[in-house]
Amino acid sequence: MRIQLESVKRIGRKIGLNEEKGYAVAIFLSLIIVSATVIGYYVVFKPQAEPYNTIYLLDSHKKAVDYPEVLVANQNSTFNVFVTVENHVGQPARYQVQVKITKNLSGTFPVDVQVGQTYEINSLNDGKIWEKMAIISQNEVGSYWVVFELWQNKDGVMEFTQDYCVLPIQVIN
Repeated sequence: MRIQLESVKRIGRKIGLNEEKGYAVAIFLSLIIVSATVIGYYVVFKPQAEPYNTIYLLDSHKKAVDYPEVLVANQNSTFNVFVTVENHVGQPARYQVQVKITKNLSGTFPVDVQVGQTYEINSLNDGKIWEKMAIISQNEVGSYWVVFELWQNKDGVMEFTQDYCVLPIQVIN
């Protein structure tokens, strides 16, 4: 092993490398080898991202900052949010957004309460976005959770996608 090390050092001296330059060259060559390996993996195997869909809410200015929190019963008891659905499942899909209002959020989804509003998305192509202004009203005083659940129509059967948004609101007098 020591003889091989001396041979390598002798070759390095012949081409004009001292110890500092030798370390730099070794690191540079290592980075090239690692980069080529990583790039080669992605070229050969072409790993695909997992298919997914998603739902999210934006405020009335199409930002994720100014969501309604407090409503006044019978005066200012309505608010608007943009509901956005994205399809990344690799093919066109049919969706349904179910809006539910509940006083008790148990932590299990889908929420087992009556659906207040439904938005049908008859065909959303892969990579496309659907957006709709949702108008929500609540006049009864109390604390509530407004739940937006995303359902996908698969062969005529609605299946919960495990995607949802929850917006807490409080209605005061």
